[in-house]
Amino acid sequence: MQIYKDYKDHADFLTVYVREAHPTDEWQMKSNVKEDVCYAQPKTLEQRVAIANDFVKRFNYPTQFGIDDMSNAANDAYAAWPERIYIIEQGRIAYRGGMGPFNYHPEEARTWLAARYGEVKHEASTAPPDKKNN
Repeated sequence: MQIYKDYKDHADFLTVYVREAHPTDEWQMKSNVKEDVCYAQPKTLEQRVAIANDFVKRFNYPTQFGIDDMSNAANDAYAAWPERIYIIEQGRIAYRGGMGPFNYHPEEARTWLAARYGEVKHEASTAPPDKKNN
């Protein structure tokens, strides 16, 4: 997660796991099967915690990770499902990204952070770009 690596000294990052976007018992996607991330919609907080822990371990996820409660309070407050980026500054929303998947553009959050803290430059790489690298 390049944006985290680039701006972790300027901002705190928190990912919040909300309800499952493509559970096996609701709207399974072929990509979930291909990537072996197949879960039923959690019915308990313990099940949500288990899925979140699996994600963090499987992908060596670098940021702090929170888990929405079963009443979906965080999702309801931030309209976060299935994915969304917010930047909070001094207790107020300073940046609100579009709702995913079609309006989810991490590069916009990167642009906001660059304007606030300065752009982080990287040497040209010969490796293929990572779509979730922003």
